[in-house]
Amino acid sequence: MNKKSERPNLGKKPINKRIPQTPTTSWGGVADWYDTYLEKDTDNFQEKVIAPNLLRILDLKKETRVFDLACGQGFFTRKWALTTKNVSGADISQELIAQATKHAPKIQFYATPAHTLPFLKNASLDVVTIVLAIQNISNMQDVFNEVSRVLVPGGRFVLVINHPAFRAPKRSSWQWDEKEMTQYRRIDGYLSSGKIEIVMHPGKVNSEVTYSYHRPLQEFFKALSKSGFAVGRLEEWISHKKSQKGPRQETEDRIRKEIPMFMMLEAIKK
Repeated sequence: MNKKSERPNLGKKPINKRIPQTPTTSWGGVADWYDTYLEKDTDNFQEKVIAPNLLRILDLKKETRVFDLACGQGFFTRKWALTTKNVSGADISQELIAQATKHAPKIQFYATPAHTLPFLKNASLDVVTIVLAIQNISNMQDVFNEVSRVLVPGGRFVLVINHPAFRAPKRSSWQWDEKEMTQYRRIDGYLSSGKIEIVMHPGKVNSEVTYSYHRPLQEFFKALSKSGFAVGRLEEWISHKKSQKGPRQETEDRIRKEIPMFMMLEAIKK
């Protein structure tokens, strides 16, 4: 059999196998809410913006060996599996992996930190994706090192993040200029990295919280280079949403097309 068509070597560990001493994660507490959001709200950004763009960029073939890292409840893993059967996923949250396994019992999922993939051999994958997740992981450099280890030379590492130049948690916001009658994006900080607590349900008593790590663009490029990657492509994606009818609708819709929500980085292993 051509090695290119083989499944990633995941050893003999069963689906939903937990790696020993896996730490807890704040996302475990919102697993049910997140699963409902992705599966019930068909107008979400993942479905309308990110998935179609990533499918275009990845251009997966039947033999492509893909690993969806920090896969959550497997939303994107299942998208990749529509083209290639050589797909697996992992996430640190046992709760999210349970959801992923429920949705796709034939796909192999693992509960493990993103920087620890002992079930994958060196140079055993063609593509690794991390979609809207690296911003929730503290040890980014360790993750990039592990991704580099499991990718073949020339393999692709595809990241999607909230655009760090315009979406800095608690340091950016939409504002309306009454004098100019226009909307704009206010940025109160960018270059300083930081860990930010995110209240998942504002206004709710004892709401669950998660944590986001803001990093400027140079931090991503430096970390990727240190792990042996060269960025080959960068794209910026806008929201698909439309404003409600009213005096601000035209301006809001126009500016929404000018300020991107998401950034995609495709890095190639040297």
